[in-house]
Amino acid sequence: MTEEQLHCIGCGAAIQSEDQAQPGYTPQAAIKKGLESGQLYCQRCFRLRHYNEVTDVNITDKDFLRLLDNIGNTDSLIVNVVDIFDFNGSLIPGLQRFVGDNPIILVGNKEDLLPKSLKRSKLQDWMRQEANKQGLYPEAVILTSAKKGFAIERLLRLIDKYRQGRDVQVVGVTNVGKSTLINRIIKQRIGIQNLITTSRFPGTTLDRIEIPFGDGKNMIDTPGIIHKGQMAHYLTGKALKLATPQKEIKPKVYQLNGEQTLFLGALARFDFISGPKGVTVYVDNNLMIHRTKMANADNFYTKHAGELLQPPNQEDMAAFPPLKRFEFTVSEKTDIVFAGLGWITVKPGAKVAAWAPENVDVVVRRAMI
Repeated sequence: MTEEQLHCIGCGAAIQSEDQAQPGYTPQAAIKKGLESGQLYCQRCFRLRHYNEVTDVNITDKDFLRLLDNIGNTDSLIVNVVDIFDFNGSLIPGLQRFVGDNPIILVGNKEDLLPKSLKRSKLQDWMRQEANKQGLYPEAVILTSAKKGFAIERLLRLIDKYRQGRDVQVVGVTNVGKSTLINRIIKQRIGIQNLITTSRFPGTTLDRIEIPFGDGKNMIDTPGIIHKGQMAHYLTGKALKLATPQKEIKPKVYQLNGEQTLFLGALARFDFISGPKGVTVYVDNNLMIHRTKMANADNFYTKHAGELLQPPNQEDMAAFPPLKRFEFTVSEKTDIVFAGLGWITVKPGAKVAAWAPENVDVVVRRAMI
């Protein structure tokens, strides 16, 4: 086997030892050790797995999309993984043109982060409706937790039911837990743990990774599609840790008066303009929430973003996009959703404004709880 035929088992990149800035770079000595051990990882994956250190590589959004372009020409079952804490932010724009006529299973991952009071059946119905609006008509919708192992066997049964001897293409935008989910499946089926490189950082999988089913067909982990509407693309590792929920979210209730503001770190802003008192905030339990008067909010943000208001910290604020304002008046109990961050539930008759980084989605939906 030549060096050009070798691939990293963590991210799928072709192994090479010439250019450190390109995907798959691995020193010759490490290639030899990897072949001897049967665990060949590129240098980027090795550092990420052992030191949580991310090395940038020269791979563009177009490169990711090119790698997915041929899915519609295959005869495959498509498993589309989305983050149910960031459903709208993790839908793949234009997925239907990638999928073609192939059947789809829609997997809502990170179920363990949602409050127990949220009705799962209601969420699944909503997911199906939102998918239909995007032109996607999944054969099945299922909620899972790759991290906790919840409903993995149920997902495998669905895959067996609908793949009918075909390959399975696992697709999703970055940071939805796609590779973690595949690692869980591999562990439960063949007992190998943490084969594929995973992290909070977008773009960990760089090329397709094939896992044999044993019948001549494969489960294929495709690269995560870059979605600029995701909050994760504007945050460094430390900020991601503070903004991305790791445990079940504990709701926080605020009895806001009119013309009051909540800052969600420096990542987002919520203005309660008028309406019935009482809003409920669903974000990471460790994310700092600061309350102030709306009249002073602009100056407060300018003065304190990156210091009192974190994340991001002051150093990272220089590259953080300005906040864009969206105003809503609601007629029913409604969730104001900040893509990748969480949501705030308001009562009927509330007039509010939500601020998020440019390109990050703010959407409204009927309250889930």
